[in-house]
Amino acid sequence: MDGTSEYPEHPREKQRGPVVLRRGRRIESTTTDQRLLDSRGPSDWVHTDPWRVMRIQAEFVEGFGALAEVPRAVTVFGSARTPRDHPEYELGRKIGAGLANAGFAVITGGGPGAMEAVNRGASEAGGLSIGLGIELPFEQGLNPWVDLGVNFRYFFTRKTMFIKYAQAFICLPGGFGTLDELFEALTLVQTKKVTKFPVVLFGRSYWGGLYDWVRDSVHAQGKISDKDLALLHLTDDVDEAVAMVEEAYKAWEDTH
Repeated sequence: MDGTSEYPEHPREKQRGPVVLRRGRRIESTTTDQRLLDSRGPSDWVHTDPWRVMRIQAEFVEGFGALAEVPRAVTVFGSARTPRDHPEYELGRKIGAGLANAGFAVITGGGPGAMEAVNRGASEAGGLSIGLGIELPFEQGLNPWVDLGVNFRYFFTRKTMFIKYAQAFICLPGGFGTLDELFEALTLVQTKKVTKFPVVLFGRSYWGGLYDWVRDSVHAQGKISDKDLALLHLTDDVDEAVAMVEEAYKAWEDTH
């Protein structure tokens, strides 16, 4: 050894909280405190990724805080485009009322259509009606039958609340959003991220084609197991759907 260290010289660095900046990236003309306290200048900072992380954190905190004391609940999804004079709207009201009468709060996306129908049915039956809204490029807002409402900027935060505070999932006929939530729930149950969580497809004529494809293609080709296929429950009967939820909840209680 000639006395020269085998390690490179420790580069000069600057700390930005837990972040270390080295070489050219360490040159900053201001400090974090200065940027916080000096309100002058452009407001572009509210659109930066670090600020978005704080917004995401705030959404989780607000959601957890608002829903932490919610009693047992069922998340119900369906199309925002279902008219009030459509038979599916009346079915939504009956499902909301049936769940409320069984002692469950209902959680929906808080919008119009099938979501409104479920919230309305639960509210009219004296149950707790919850709506978790989402910021969209077009005006929507929470429907008037929501008793407890929380609005979210981010879909993934909202989706966490749909699953975390529910003991079951019922899908009325719906579009991409409903399909998204359906398969997210199925994946979480399949991988045991959530347990004793029935997934009910309400409306055989609407969901039958999807169920047949899952059975005859996905299951038949070995992409899912027998147990995975059994996660899906298909029905046209409100009482049967509520009974499935009650049975699953009782099974969950027996193991906790």
